[in-house]
Amino acid sequence: MNILLVAAEVSPYAKVGGLADMAGTLPRAWSVLGNDVRIVLPLYGNIDKAQFGITKLDLLVSVPFGSWTEYAEVWHGILPDSEVDVYFVRSSDYYDRPGIYGYHDGFEDNDRRFMFLSRAAFEVARALDFKPDVIHAHDYHTAVCMPLLKVQYIHDPFFASTAGVFTIHNMAFQGFFDPLRAMEFCGLPPSDFYSGCWYEHDGCFNAMKSGIMFADKVTTVSPTYAQEIRWTPEGKGLQGALQSRSADVIGVLNGINTSEWDPATDQHITATYTPATLESKTDNKRSLLREVGFADDDVSDDLPVVGMVTRLTEQKGLSILQHALPQHLREGSLRLVVLGSGEHHAENFLRDLEHEYHHHVRFVRGYNEPLSHRIQAGSDYYLMPSLFEPCGLTQMFALRYGTVPIVRGIGGLGDTVEEYDPITVLGTGVRFYDYSADELSRALWRALRLYKQEPHWTHIRRNAMNVDNSIVHTAERYLEVFSWAQEKVR
Repeated sequence: MNILLVAAEVSPYAKVGGLADMAGTLPRAWSVLGNDVRIVLPLYGNIDKAQFGITKLDLLVSVPFGSWTEYAEVWHGILPDSEVDVYFVRSSDYYDRPGIYGYHDGFEDNDRRFMFLSRAAFEVARALDFKPDVIHAHDYHTAVCMPLLKVQYIHDPFFASTAGVFTIHNMAFQGFFDPLRAMEFCGLPPSDFYSGCWYEHDGCFNAMKSGIMFADKVTTVSPTYAQEIRWTPEGKGLQGALQSRSADVIGVLNGINTSEWDPATDQHITATYTPATLESKTDNKRSLLREVGFADDDVSDDLPVVGMVTRLTEQKGLSILQHALPQHLREGSLRLVVLGSGEHHAENFLRDLEHEYHHHVRFVRGYNEPLSHRIQAGSDYYLMPSLFEPCGLTQMFALRYGTVPIVRGIGGLGDTVEEYDPITVLGTGVRFYDYSADELSRALWRALRLYKQEPHWTHIRRNAMNVDNSIVHTAERYLEVFSWAQEKVR
């Protein structure tokens, strides 16, 4: 199968969140399974071309854009640890600037930047003589690939048998744009925009809605989230659109690269280990505590370590964390290690927490991939009290490393973490449901009571490590969805 993946983020080139991880991991798995996969993404100004071996092709594509034509250079690289071709669209007007989206409110011309990317993807495929069986678009940034395929390219023989699959990673970001600008950039007549049309929501052009309505199949990143966005406020106003496509909305659980995230072979951690050698986690724990600056007197196995690697936003449960954590720290029941960055008030809260409870808290600002591995290996628990979570990957990393997840049982967290039962000794973590500091605090106490309590401490960690969240399963499921999408265009 010929698969063209179009996304604003692809790891390791450009990453803000889980979208990049999936856009960078799925193509490897599809390629191993015998498919021809090509990726198209922007050549952002902060991508290190030398590091990734990205070279300029002798190819300048003309991109129909509105009533005029624009041009883009095409650069080429190979996705690391794969044979997947990656084509970078370079436009000095749109992408030669730091960052991907623009901090906080985003760049003012994001509508134009990502609609240009979506339209350019078709022209890159044509220039390469790569006829896709499926165009796979991700989130609002490339959602307009779906109406472009069904309106602009419907009579183009090159794309006559191409199906469109649109994946929703996060309903919170939908791409609300000025309708006159958006319709013009997509080459669509203004008369096609009206109240209730497939492009419109709350009087704006809604890129996410256009992807939902025009795609042959719509996927999202976990089965539970697929239900939540249709029937609860997690649909963020697009419940009606999703319900109208209900038969074509499919939840496909994300997966992880189990070769990259494997405590038995991980070169980033102090001591490798398996379910049979869990005692080596203690070496990783002590090493982690020293690395983040705890004094030797605090580097011991007496207290459990709770780890977090996260974007510091309200989505990740910051408001209830701020009320629940101080109680546990006052009582000296845990140590906390957090790696992340985000909203200023959240960073300030963690800095203040570290200052007040210096023997129990460390906050490392930013993102550090090797350190994230060491936090997973060196922590006893992994905390994820999200307000909403379409899927989440870090709880899967935690399971893989025998680090007990404490999660709110919504979205993909509910699909991947099973409450531990001390009677049956089955289960992999601790869950709570109400979004409140009291519920989070009770979940923390339930989890902490398991610490070093045998046989439960060994059972829950081995159960976690034996869960198989491999990306291969996700890739196979997507290939099935792609086949269903193709049936709609034959």
